[in-house]
Amino acid sequence: MFKPELLAPAGDPEKLLFAYRYGADAAYIGAGAYSLRLNSGFSLEQISEAVSLARRLDKKLYVALNAYMRDQDLAELPEYLTRLADIAPDALIISDPAVLTLARRYAPQLPLHISTQENTTNALSARFWRDQGAQRVILARELSLAEAGAISEQAAIDTEIFIHGAMCISYSGRCLLSSFMTGRSANQGNCSHPCRYHYTLMEEKRPGEFFPIEEDQRGSYIMNSRDLCLIDYIPELCSGRFASLKIEGRNKSAYYVANAVRIYRAAIDAYAADPQHYACDPLWRQELAKISHRQYTAAFAEGAAGAESMRYDDGGYVRGYDFTAIVREINAQQLLLEQRNHFAPGDQLEIICPDGRNIPLPVDQLCDESGLPLAAARHPRQLIWMPNPGLPQLQPPLIVRRPVK
Repeated sequence: MFKPELLAPAGDPEKLLFAYRYGADAAYIGAGAYSLRLNSGFSLEQISEAVSLARRLDKKLYVALNAYMRDQDLAELPEYLTRLADIAPDALIISDPAVLTLARRYAPQLPLHISTQENTTNALSARFWRDQGAQRVILARELSLAEAGAISEQAAIDTEIFIHGAMCISYSGRCLLSSFMTGRSANQGNCSHPCRYHYTLMEEKRPGEFFPIEEDQRGSYIMNSRDLCLIDYIPELCSGRFASLKIEGRNKSAYYVANAVRIYRAAIDAYAADPQHYACDPLWRQELAKISHRQYTAAFAEGAAGAESMRYDDGGYVRGYDFTAIVREINAQQLLLEQRNHFAPGDQLEIICPDGRNIPLPVDQLCDESGLPLAAARHPRQLIWMPNPGLPQLQPPLIVRRPVK
């Protein structure tokens, strides 16, 4: 049974480790200032370390140079590409034809993947990129699964599609709102997300009088898109037409990455093991609802997305659980936790495991690294010892969460 690659986001080295730890076959990271996520770019040294980690774990690593370049941005790119060629990630993700041209010249041995920013919506376009030397096309998110599958069958090039994460109200992310409103270009990796702002209506002859566009005292969210979730479409996704299934979220937490990856890993593996009797486990949907997200939609999976799919009433995130800590060490007597959110004796935490288990972790007593008692874990990344409540054998590092109070 063919299993498509499960591709995870990694906004920093820690998230990369958890992406692999929780079941991703491959991960994608940003190339410093050349990425469409400026705040989650890796340095060349970090990219080199990431490639080494991928090799040790028998995983793949893709590096995104998917910003749209101005002439001044291209000046130092040849040297950068030469250094990337020496590091040898598994592929470069690119949008700009100029980057493709320079990559073929200065890093000719590196496979090239064409970003979703290029809006590939037909087989002829996909074949065009194949003829330019690309090995994979990341298809536009505005395609239905049927359309994407047809392109995959006709284009004779590997295809990749998004299956989970934030959507953009603009066509495949090409938006100028941020540039106009804040001077930060979304197409150069610095989007300020003005589509998420709260808006009201003002009539020009009545300045200062604001009218709600809908029945919500906080304003309107008419440009907000829901988050994509295709957990109900695993058979279609595993049809053999797509080389890679991609989760969005390089700016999301390590908890988001770990939980989303392990759920899609479980679903893909379950289908591959027994497609005849496969059924979507309701627990998978419940788990995906426990990560921070906007209301979910299947978006364009079955055709054109209507207003009910691409906007909603309250613009905010749904967050049932907090990323609380990382289990760093386990012995028969104690656990060493690295704090990521406040917790204290009496709290009920939960360890999420790569194999799908959720293991309760009641908090009884906390001590600092010197063994002194603590009333609570309050300081970011504070290392804290607590008694082992009789956990089964587990291999750290592991993500710890807590229901939102």
